[in-house]
Amino acid sequence: MNHATTFNLEAFLNASPYLAYTYAYPHKTAYRSLEPRISLKEAWALERSEAFLYVHIPFCEMRCGFCNLFTTVNPDTSLAAGFLNALERQAQVVRGALPQQKVARAALGGGTPTYLEPKELERVFTILDLFGVNSATPLSIETSPATATTDRLELLKNYGVDRVSIGIQSFVETEARSVGRAQRTREVVTALERIQAQDFPTLNLDLIYGLPGQTRSSWLESLKTALEFGSQELFLYPLYVRPLTGLGKTKKNGDAAQGSAWDLEWDAVRLELYRVARDFLLENGYAQHSMRVFRRVDSPARAGGMAFDAQADGLIGLGAGARSYTQNLHYSSEYAVGQVGVREIISDYAQRSESDFAFAAHGFYLDPLEQRHRFILQDIFNVAGFSSTAYQKRFSSHPLEDFPVLQALLEHGLLNFSAGQIQLGELGLERSDAIGPLFYSSAVQQLAHEYAWR
Repeated sequence: MNHATTFNLEAFLNASPYLAYTYAYPHKTAYRSLEPRISLKEAWALERSEAFLYVHIPFCEMRCGFCNLFTTVNPDTSLAAGFLNALERQAQVVRGALPQQKVARAALGGGTPTYLEPKELERVFTILDLFGVNSATPLSIETSPATATTDRLELLKNYGVDRVSIGIQSFVETEARSVGRAQRTREVVTALERIQAQDFPTLNLDLIYGLPGQTRSSWLESLKTALEFGSQELFLYPLYVRPLTGLGKTKKNGDAAQGSAWDLEWDAVRLELYRVARDFLLENGYAQHSMRVFRRVDSPARAGGMAFDAQADGLIGLGAGARSYTQNLHYSSEYAVGQVGVREIISDYAQRSESDFAFAAHGFYLDPLEQRHRFILQDIFNVAGFSSTAYQKRFSSHPLEDFPVLQALLEHGLLNFSAGQIQLGELGLERSDAIGPLFYSSAVQQLAHEYAWR
């Protein structure tokens, strides 16, 4: 099995380094209706017992201009209540179908889970209890400046949350507002002070570079401010303009871009700001774990829980918008970005019965070829890279033979191959988002291309 490809280094380096953010393979735009539906008992029958539990809360108090997450803004009371009722039904069914699965790690994401009122959050934590999540289980949650209130944070602390992640994007108000994020820096600082007061083991801040009007100086000021709050982690994202988002609609109307020349200039700015942040953080006690992830070198590892192997263990997703996966099946509810589509899917989810939740009806089967693609994309973006030995053990073939593009990247200095590890070099790491699509199968590319955005 040889996926022949040609590789032109000059064209690659001159192309945009920001083609796609590969955070999962395949992306949900490649999912389709599963005919016939497959029972969860069957889908999980041969999986290892350890799993990651993810609960998706698709609600926020505002919709940022760059956001393409499955979330809706300020839902009415009936929609939120219907969602939580369905979430409890789904959890009961899934727990019954997967009694052998033990949760090694758990996360609450969205959306903004802390958009929920404290009593509603308590309902969500009873679902975690159902899956055996306890104070020894590493548990992460997403929050926002407006919803990181003292009562909510105290509840999170009492339930054993050990990692809080908060989207800041920028400490400069004009930069945040340029992408539709109406927040005051004073509000952000107050939220961070409240989080500090609870002394969570890990605090992560999300920041964005490439914002309209952002300069090298203002970007450094945001980074310096983030460090003042003792954040153990920083996730740094380049600004993307995606279909159906606020920025995407503006660009489509011709107000946010001046054509390819502007796009290339914007790429150059983002690449410069990425390097500024990387160098600054490395000089200030942080280690780089991927293009996006930086952690303080003196931060203790997240303790507790069972060992979890992202390559071998599955993910149990609960809630409309949550993705689940086993070795050969990925599934979820349908996907949308536009508010009409999102609310339709949440409403449909809220009406699903116990019998509906016992089956996967929308997803993607991973045959042995697709599993090879996913194996590489799971780890290639991490600084540590992936093990060619582990790849050979699982697939009985060598990754360099299966994917000639790996050899081309090695020859051109974007990858390193040492002691059995294949790792992105400095040049490759900063172009992670351009390297990702090189490992998409033709079938996944075609499905994503044909996807009807809603």
